[in-house]
Amino acid sequence: MRKWTFLACALLLGGCATITKGTTQSVAIDTPGVPGATCTITTQNGPQMVTTPGTIVLTKGSTALPIQCTKECYLMGSSIIPSNTEAMAAGNVVFGGLIGLGVDTASGAINKYPDIVTVAMTPDQTCQQPVAPRRPARTSARQ
Repeated sequence: MRKWTFLACALLLGGCATITKGTTQSVAIDTPGVPGATCTITTQNGPQMVTTPGTIVLTKGSTALPIQCTKECYLMGSSIIPSNTEAMAAGNVVFGGLIGLGVDTASGAINKYPDIVTVAMTPDQTCQQPVAPRRPARTSARQ
């Protein structure tokens, strides 16, 4: 009887990170000093885009994700969004055993991306931004 009780508890507790943390995560993307940049994140499901500063929902995975940001008159900014192991994984080994660890690994819930990612961008010194047209001077009609 004890054996079945233990097995039932292991199955119920299996996938702790999947249940508590989920398989997706919101990540804030920023390009300090360069608002309005368009950033493309290359994921296993295809490219995802966000305008900075902004937040994007990513499906968790074990691979790092490349990110490239562009904006007129700035050089392309590139970085990597690293994937780390969720702290919940340690508790899952203790309480959920191999079944819980397997569920979290298969679903991606065992992984975590940073909450905030910043991508540095540098002004393009060769870029000539269009000059705003001047407004004609107003004349007053005094008599």
